[in-house]
Formats: sequence, C-alpha cells, structure tokens
Amino acid sequence: MVDLERIKAESVAYFRALDENATLRRHFRHADEEGDWWYIEAVPDRGELIVIKQAELTSAGQLHRYSWEHLEDEYGGLTDQAIDPGEDPLETIPAEEFQRVWTR
Repeated sequence: MVDLERIKAESVAYFRALDENATLRRHFRHADEEGDWWYIEAVPDRGELIVIKQAELTSAGQLHRYSWEHLEDEYGGLTDQAIDPGEDPLETIPAEEFQRVWTR
C-alpha cells in the first residue's frame, strides 16, 4: 500500500523549496472552455517549467488558489505536470497581474 501522507509531505517539500529558492518566476493565464481563467506562476527546474502557484477564477467569480501551502481541495489542485508555453495555450502576463488575482 502506498503511503499517501509521505507522498503528500514530499510534494509539499518539493513545491515549497521551489517557491522559496526561485530566482526566476514566470506568469501566465489561460481561459478554459467553461469561461474560467487560470493564473499560473512557474519556475524552471531541471529543464522544465514547474507550476508553483495556480489560481482559478471561475466565471461565477469564485477564486480557488493552490500552492505548496494548499495543494488540493474539492474543486481541484495544483497541477503536477510541467508546462510548455510554446505548446500549451498560455498567455504571458506581468507578475503584477498574477499578484492582483492571487491576493484578491
């Protein structure tokens, strides 16, 4: 049987270390088919761009935030997949725009 608590603790430690030690942060947004907006903060790690903060602003005005401090809830969770701005439908945004949504 898989030790889910250990896996969660390792995930938290990984994303926390990336967040606390990041020297370069990139910010993106994306609208999905339901009209929700996704805001992403990502950092490079081992040749990939890893999402460390993710906010979903729903078309109904609800905000769901995910990071190492809150990995998941009943609405969703922090992606565990690297992103590729060249392949994924992402729009680069200024850090200030991301922060405006994140801290709202």
